[in-house]
Amino acid sequence: MKLKIYNFFVNKHTGIRQRYHGLHDNSSGIIKIISWLYLIWLNFAYYILFQRWLGKGKDIEIYETKRLRTDKPESASCPLGTPAQFVEKLRKYDVISFDIFDTLIIRPFSAPTDLFYIMGQKLGYMDFKRIRIEAEHKARVAQYKQTKSYEVTLKDIWNVLSEATGIDLEEGMRLEIDTELELCYANPYMLQVFKALVEAGKHIVITSDMYLPKSVLAEMLCSNGFTGFEELYVSCEYDLSKAKGQLFDYVKKQCTDKYGKDITFAHIGDNDVSDVKNAAVHGFVPYQYPNVNKNTLLYRAFDMSPIVGGAYRGIVNNRIYGGIDTMNLNQEYGYIYGGLFILGYCKYIHDYVKHNGIEKVLFLSRDGEIVKRVYDNLYPDDDTAYVYISRLAAAKLTAGYMKYDFLRKMVYHKVGLEKTINQVLDAMELPDFKQHRFDCKLTPDNVDTLIEYLNANWHTVLSTYKPQRDAAGKWYRDIISDAKSAVAVDIGWAGSGFLAIKNLFEKEWNIDCKLTGIVAGTNTAHNAEPDMSETMLLDGTLSSYLYSSMDNRDLYKKHDPAKDYNLFFELITSSPSPSFKGFYFDANGQVELRFSKPEDNPEGIKDIWYGIEQFVEDYVAHFKDYDYMFNISGRDAYAPMLLAASHKEKYLKSVYKNFNLKVTVE
Repeated sequence: MKLKIYNFFVNKHTGIRQRYHGLHDNSSGIIKIISWLYLIWLNFAYYILFQRWLGKGKDIEIYETKRLRTDKPESASCPLGTPAQFVEKLRKYDVISFDIFDTLIIRPFSAPTDLFYIMGQKLGYMDFKRIRIEAEHKARVAQYKQTKSYEVTLKDIWNVLSEATGIDLEEGMRLEIDTELELCYANPYMLQVFKALVEAGKHIVITSDMYLPKSVLAEMLCSNGFTGFEELYVSCEYDLSKAKGQLFDYVKKQCTDKYGKDITFAHIGDNDVSDVKNAAVHGFVPYQYPNVNKNTLLYRAFDMSPIVGGAYRGIVNNRIYGGIDTMNLNQEYGYIYGGLFILGYCKYIHDYVKHNGIEKVLFLSRDGEIVKRVYDNLYPDDDTAYVYISRLAAAKLTAGYMKYDFLRKMVYHKVGLEKTINQVLDAMELPDFKQHRFDCKLTPDNVDTLIEYLNANWHTVLSTYKPQRDAAGKWYRDIISDAKSAVAVDIGWAGSGFLAIKNLFEKEWNIDCKLTGIVAGTNTAHNAEPDMSETMLLDGTLSSYLYSSMDNRDLYKKHDPAKDYNLFFELITSSPSPSFKGFYFDANGQVELRFSKPEDNPEGIKDIWYGIEQFVEDYVAHFKDYDYMFNISGRDAYAPMLLAASHKEKYLKSVYKNFNLKVTVE
């Protein structure tokens, strides 16, 4: 009966349930009683006053929307100036106080409580993050009832937590301390400021509202380079807090007793109230170091799995808003939107290689160049090669095996481009096929005439390309050497580059090496040929990381090449190297690789690469001891890019303005 009553009043309507639990959960005392009265009122308003809107719950966004900076880089400036400029501002004070967390010390997560996920994994304890947060809340409430202060120690928290979970108190405390020491690291901006002030002979003290023991915080600070401070004041040690201001009074008294009454104080921290307002009220000149995660909700992707998402946002925010680096828009594009994708893709490739016993990894030009650079740094023991292929080269080499694709790419796709038939034949490298009657432009009315002409001379077409096939075969044999299995890696989308090489391995060159393929993403529901690779995906010949018709189908239906979604990823994997034309023999019978004109903006592409590699370096530095943190799903890797690729015209133009790309606005 109690369950039926509960279900009727609470669970029957989503909106009532969400509003009730929002007030009731974690409440106590009078608030819990108010939550019951609120539940009665909600049902009365719904059934008696006909306020049906109360029954509607908050919709879960399928795709989130964010504001994206387009006027200037997010990392453009720090309100405190450069470290050197900030040091000059602080030189006039006798005593300089620093907050610890989110000022001197930062965590590689966008929320400090995300660290409890890591603890939960170590303990093998489900839902540990929520339980740990709840235990701290209960400990603070209990402390307030006894002392009228919310300041607690780590032991106070673990007394509650140990009783609730059965985890040994000492073991749990030690694990939390160790995890904090492992993951917390120095804010590079503040490290420069701190060291400069120590060298200047300033009196430096640390003032923190924290439950961790003073000895632990001292170890954390010293191990991260913050040495030379004169005292460390921690709220839980003195039962005084910055939040109420008493800790500032205590610090001030200790310093005046030691250094004299006529001294000046400054305090640096991130919290609007504790570190700014209260510091000023209690005689410290405050300097706010904006919390790097302040703009997380505005700009960062949240449509991600909780742990990888928290790590991604933390890594990005710490770098972008830390104040130590200023990136240009291209570098930020690589860091914010490309870094996680490339890192996750490399891990996916490596797992595939190990699981399938692959002997050689072939990264296809040009999209594979940055992927290979990152992959080789992450997995130096894997045997990799950068191999040349392009749409043009693949079409010529496989004309005898993929004739339909050859004619479509080389002829039908040229219709309406204001080119003469002879110009099209030149591009196909078939100069002997040119005729005076073909000086007219290729149009829908005469394209079939050209096709009929090529069909009638098809044997000659294949003979013309025979030296290129032989040259390519010689080059690829040297690359493969004695490997019996290999995987070809590309960005996407149909897998035609991989399939071209596979056909040549098996049918033209007789290379005894089983070749499979990996792409970042496939064709989608928006393509004219959405299912052209389905058989390869189903039989395992081809594998896709981000999405396919079988995995992450929301992305399969969302990713629209007509709205330039492909271009956003291709920009990430662009190469400063020129496009590849094909394989040829030189006059001495040696294989010659030929290329077309170089990229218009190679420096811009290198900037994007810099951002990608900097993100990977940062992520690896902070999670190298946690292998599972590199299990980045394709859906997580796509999430940041989804914000960029689905945004409005202003952002699209700002991203592409230096790359001479045509952009279709959604």
